[in-house]
Amino acid sequence: MSIIRPVKSSDLEQLIKLSKLAGHGLTTLSTDPERLKSQVQSSEVSFAKEVTQPEHEYYLFVLEDTKTGEVVGTSALEAAVGTSEPFYTYKVGTNVHSSKKLGIYNPMEILLLGNDYTGTTELCTLFLAPEYRKNLNGRLLSKSRFLYMTQFRERFADRVIAEMRGFSDENGQSPFWNALGKHFFSLSFTEADRISGLGSNQFIAELMPRYPVHVCFLPKEAQEVIGKTHPDTLPALKLLKRDGFRYHGYVDIFDAGPTLESYTDNIATVRNSKTWLTKIVPKINKSEDNFLISNLKNEGFRATADKIEIISKQTVSITSEVANKLGVEDGDKIRTTPI
Repeated sequence: MSIIRPVKSSDLEQLIKLSKLAGHGLTTLSTDPERLKSQVQSSEVSFAKEVTQPEHEYYLFVLEDTKTGEVVGTSALEAAVGTSEPFYTYKVGTNVHSSKKLGIYNPMEILLLGNDYTGTTELCTLFLAPEYRKNLNGRLLSKSRFLYMTQFRERFADRVIAEMRGFSDENGQSPFWNALGKHFFSLSFTEADRISGLGSNQFIAELMPRYPVHVCFLPKEAQEVIGKTHPDTLPALKLLKRDGFRYHGYVDIFDAGPTLESYTDNIATVRNSKTWLTKIVPKINKSEDNFLISNLKNEGFRATADKIEIISKQTVSITSEVANKLGVEDGDKIRTTPI
C-alpha cells in the first residue's frame, strides 16, 4: 500500500535521489540539495502555520511505499504564486495586420509576456519514480492534493493552475528555448532551468524581452512545440483534463509547455468529495470501486487509495489496514472521492 503524507526533514536524502531521476524541465523539483532542503523546511513551516488567506505557502507531499518506507514520488501546492516574486507566462494571442486599401488582412499569432496568474494556486512538483508508474499511484499522487485543498479551503485561491512540462528531447534540448530564450540569456536550456529551480526569477525580469514575439519569425520546430507537453507528462495532463482543467493559451516562457487552469470549486475531485463517519472492519465484504481516502488532519494529513463500503448515508466501512495508515479510529471522520 502507498500513502500520501507531508514531507519530513528526514526525507531529504531520498528526495535528492528522486530528483536526479526527473531529468530536465521539472524546475520545481530541484536537484540542488540546498534548494531541496529549503523546500522541505518551507513546507514544514507552511503546514504548521495558521492561515486565513493564501500567501506564499508551499505544501510538499510525498508518496511513500509503506512496505519499504521509501519515498517514491512528490507533488506540491504553491498557495498563491507571484506574491513574493513575479510569476511570468507567455499568453498566446493574436495581432491583426490589415489594410482595406490593399485588401490585406493578416491575423498573426504573438506571445505576450505577463503576470496574469498572480495570486492563483499552483499544482507543482509532480514526479513519480518510473517503476511505480502503475496501479493507482499516479492518480493518488496527483489527485490527493485536491482532498487537502477541499478540507483546508481557506489556504488556497479560487483558481488553480498547473504548468505542464514542455517538450525537450532526450538530450535536454528545448526547440523553443533554442529559438528564443537562448538569444537573450546566453545560457543553455539546462542551465537556465537549473537557475530557475534555485528559486529566484529575477534574472527573467532583467533579461526577457518585454515586447510581443511574433510566432511566425520562430523556426518551424519551435512553433510546433508551443503548447505541447513533454511525453513523460502526458499521463498527468490527461488526469487534470479529466478533473476539469483546461488550456487557455498560456505557456511557459522557457519551454512553451501549456498551463492548465480551473476554478477550485469546479475541480471534479473537489466537487465529488464527501465526508463520512468510519466503521473499521477486518475486511471489506461488499467490494465497491476504489476511492481516494484521506483523514481530515493538517500536519498529520494522510491519503491513500482503497475500497470502501457504504453502509449508511453518513457512514462507510474501511479496513483496519487503511485506518492504521490514515491514523484514524472507529467513529472518526474521513473524506473520500471516486478515483
